[in-house]
Amino acid sequence: MNHSTPPTPPRRSDATRQAILDAARERFAADGYERSTIRAIAKHANIDPSMVMRYYGNKEGLFAAAVAIDLKLPDPASLSRDEAGRALVTHFLDMWEENEVLTALLRVGVTNQAGAERMRGIFADQLLPLARRVCPDPEQAPARAALVSSQLLGLALTRYVLRFPPAVDLPLEEAVAWLTPTVQRYLTAPYPAV
Repeated sequence: MNHSTPPTPPRRSDATRQAILDAARERFAADGYERSTIRAIAKHANIDPSMVMRYYGNKEGLFAAAVAIDLKLPDPASLSRDEAGRALVTHFLDMWEENEVLTALLRVGVTNQAGAERMRGIFADQLLPLARRVCPDPEQAPARAALVSSQLLGLALTRYVLRFPPAVDLPLEEAVAWLTPTVQRYLTAPYPAV
């Protein structure tokens, strides 16, 4: 006799939350933070605006939930110091190609304080530890991670937000080939003499 319990079906509230988050990500990516409204997001999700407020409280709470992201960076312990630049560039470009949340976060981060704070948090929590692990002097890690970010976010801005045709048309392999030496240098080169 089988006494196992059947799997619990997903709760309706889980589906509603996911529909709201999906709609919010699309609206934030397309319209930016300032122009995205609770009403427009609710309409996009085919629900009443009061449901958005019920689950997320306000636009700031919804934005924080919509752009909560784990970059799933490569484990620094699994990388040789010489591979770190290529691994990081490849990983970020693959994520940008597949993840509209990053586009929304970048678009909002350049126009809104809450978005900028969210981006700084991701930087501090996820990229900085990797830089500390691979750079020659951990005290230089914040500056080196900031320089890495300038390259990765610069390409992302021109390719995915501003959509400069040469940046959009650049094959991923070429983008990786161009960015890797610079990112690698930022991570591991000797500190420049000033």
